[in-house]
Amino acid sequence: MSHLTKSQLSKLEHSLEEEKQGLEQHFADDEHDTENMDSLRVSTGELSAVDNHPAEVGTETFERSRDMAIDENLDYQLDQVNQALERMKNGEYGTCLTCGNEIPFERLEAIPYTAYCIEHTPERTVSEDRPVEEEVMTLPPKGAGEHRQQNAGRFDDADAWHTVEQFGNSDSPAMAAKRDAKDYNSLSTDEE
Repeated sequence: MSHLTKSQLSKLEHSLEEEKQGLEQHFADDEHDTENMDSLRVSTGELSAVDNHPAEVGTETFERSRDMAIDENLDYQLDQVNQALERMKNGEYGTCLTCGNEIPFERLEAIPYTAYCIEHTPERTVSEDRPVEEEVMTLPPKGAGEHRQQNAGRFDDADAWHTVEQFGNSDSPAMAAKRDAKDYNSLSTDEE
């Protein structure tokens, strides 16, 4: 016997079906967009990458790998949604797969495809692998680059503000005087 009411189950099933439809639509759109993306040449529309800067190829490679990672994550989520709908059909929905305790409605409402209570949610670890270059990198010497922008004749946002502030702002006396003069001029034309 489920601890969830028929109304709650109906609401959760509707959420799962909507999520499933959205994910399937993503993959249908993605399949249409990427059916001709077999090679870098086809995806960029370039005949050759020889005349391009290497960063352009790097950007395209990054974009492709990012899209693949997103698709992998969404595919995992679609699997979870399908499993939740199957559990719902079998009458097993809403109970933790590890301990068998009831999963609170609020948790199911937030993550309708979850199969675990909070205590038994499997950890999804983030890889601790770091590029090997980080092992040999050293920090720059103290003070390196501190005055680089000033010496190069460029300025950052703070310098830009200080430069513009010299001409006044809406709170400065110069702007107040202009505002008062404008108000005075509009009054004198109204009186005529």
